[in-house]
This record gives sequence, structure tokens and C-alpha cells, in this order.
Amino acid sequence: MPSSQPGGGSNPAKLAFRDQLTTARNRLSVAELGLFARAVAGHLLATEEVRRAATVAAYVSIGAEPGTSWLIDGLVAAGKRVVLPVLLPDGDLDWAAYDGEAGLVPARHGLLEPTSLRLGVDAVGTADLVVVPGLAVSPTGLRLGRGGGSYDRALGRVPVGTFTCVVLYDDEVDRPVPTEPHDRSVTAAVTPSGLRRF
Repeated sequence: MPSSQPGGGSNPAKLAFRDQLTTARNRLSVAELGLFARAVAGHLLATEEVRRAATVAAYVSIGAEPGTSWLIDGLVAAGKRVVLPVLLPDGDLDWAAYDGEAGLVPARHGLLEPTSLRLGVDAVGTADLVVVPGLAVSPTGLRLGRGGGSYDRALGRVPVGTFTCVVLYDDEVDRPVPTEPHDRSVTAAVTPSGLRRF
């Protein structure tokens, strides 16, 4: 995604780190991706935060990202309302309710987005729990994204105290993430081996 924050995609340290992490992800087999997606879903669905949530903001994973299809299916089966992002031309995120796989359509950057009624950029702030993508997270919860700044903007609309969780692989947690003033932290990270709270 194009950078939407000053320096969001052009920091040389971040660019090099993103390349390293993306290369490692691309080495994973299809079988590993499936196993890891099921494990991530199991850990997150078992949390008290998910049990208490009425609305969960999530996303549809693509490529070698940790899979979210099992998680989304599990949330729906548990009676949760799931809202998914819709990428706007300026890189910001609108949100729309998930109505099943048939309601997802291909969008820019290889994304899948819901076709249901748009809820507005502030809808993420009404979710009880927010699940976000990332490439790494620091020991204090600072998240490294893909460089577009979309989720930093979205997390800026989430009330303090809301459970925000980045979905990663095990070796992407507790990494020395290069930071910039606009970067937003998360309260937890879920990986195939478990949940880490910050």
C-alpha cells in the first residue's frame, strides 16, 4: 500500500526490516499456513475479550500473512458481529459488516473487501475488540505494519482500553521495531503458539 503518513513507507530501517520479514513469510508452505491459521484462531477465540465482545473489527488475510479465515468463521459461529476494512483512495480505512465469503470482492493491493453498507472510518472505534495485521511487534507492543499507515490511523480512532491484537508468526514477536511518531501500539499479539499481552 502507498504510504499515507509522512515517512510511513520510506524509513530505510523499516523498509529493510519489512523486506526481511516478508522474505521469511514467503518461505512458509501451504500446509504450515493452514496449521498456523487454525492455531491462531484457537488462541484468540479462547480469550475472555472475545467471549465478551459483541462486535469485532478484523481483516481478511492475504498471501503469506497469518491466516484469519478460521478466526472470522469462529467469530461468526460464536454470534459475533464482524466488521472488515475497506481501503479508501487516500489510504484510510472505512468499515463494513461481514456477510459471508460470498460478500467479499477483490480490491486494490490483492485485498478482499466486503460489499455491504459502509459504516464510516469511525466505526472501528465502536468495536469491542480490534484485530490488525502486522509484520512484527516490539516487547512494548509497538507494531510494524506494511508502511501505508492505514492501521495507525484506524488505531488512532480506537478508545484507550480497547483490546487491540496483532496477528503474527512466533518469530515476529519481541523484535526491535523501528518507530516513528505516528506509530500506534497494540495491547496483545497472537501467534501460532499463543497470546502475548503487553
